[in-house]
Amino acid sequence: MKKLLLAALLAALATAARAQTVTLKLGTLAPQGSTWHDLLREMAQKWEQASGGKVKLRIYAGGAQGSEGDMVRKMGIGQLQAAAISNVGMHDVIPEPQALSVPFLFQSEGQMECAFDKVRPRVEQALEKRGLLALQWSRIGAIHLFCDSPFKTPAEMSRAKIWAWEGDPKSVEAFRAAGMQPVVLSANDMYPSLQTGMINCVPNVPLYVLTARLFEKANNMMDVSWSYMMGATLVRKDAWEKIPADLRPKLLQIAKELGQKVDVEVRRLNADAVGAMQKQGLQVVKVDAAPWRQAMERSWPVVRGGVVPAEFFDAVKAARDACPAK
Repeated sequence: MKKLLLAALLAALATAARAQTVTLKLGTLAPQGSTWHDLLREMAQKWEQASGGKVKLRIYAGGAQGSEGDMVRKMGIGQLQAAAISNVGMHDVIPEPQALSVPFLFQSEGQMECAFDKVRPRVEQALEKRGLLALQWSRIGAIHLFCDSPFKTPAEMSRAKIWAWEGDPKSVEAFRAAGMQPVVLSANDMYPSLQTGMINCVPNVPLYVLTARLFEKANNMMDVSWSYMMGATLVRKDAWEKIPADLRPKLLQIAKELGQKVDVEVRRLNADAVGAMQKQGLQVVKVDAAPWRQAMERSWPVVRGGVVPAEFFDAVKAARDACPAK
């Protein structure tokens, strides 16, 4: 009888221990073994240590949970509790962050980050209304145009097919307003689509192009920055609040510190990525930025009010104008 009672007690204690453990499932497009994936793994380890094993972060990297839009939808139904995604990939949650990546809206990455600091509270309030929290923001880097041919002018580019994010028809319309031919695809389909010629060009940051091996087909990089990209670790508010209140500040601080680590490293890593790809055949194509800026400015009226709420677009432009260009 005593053995039965002891077994029942041990089973009850084990059940209670499991109930006290919070497991967050996080999806990301970051390729396995990439810098971003390594930092997420570091965050998972530090969270588990800081919480005494009470909080576990399970990471699904390399698009294992689908595109960023798929991850957002899975967060909505509770299949995922978190996602490390780009500001562009947030368009299925809120449209405002896409303003940060409007082509040629900013003259430098520093100017974009300065403008973002001014509008960040509004972005985070919009996320919170959707039941999400941004644990940290970090730079992903300057986006360049990678193509299978050296397109030097917008007129030459008009013959090419450029990848466009799925689920965002107004962005497609904006590309067309600039005289381009967008092809809507999941991010996971970029590489095979470059292989088959379904697309000729991909706008992305060098480190991602290297780790995803996109440069093997898109081996010409425009030397002018096309736009800029931020990333964030989003978590469902209800899942976050299942973590004991005394632990949340510690975990949030770890997330922010790793975000700052990304900021320090990513500019160097993107530069190193360009060098690594050049050794494997990448050509850096020198272009005149002025005609490209003129072409992309034709897309801004579509972006304003179509992709991004008009009032927020105007607020970002005003913030930009208040920030130094360099």
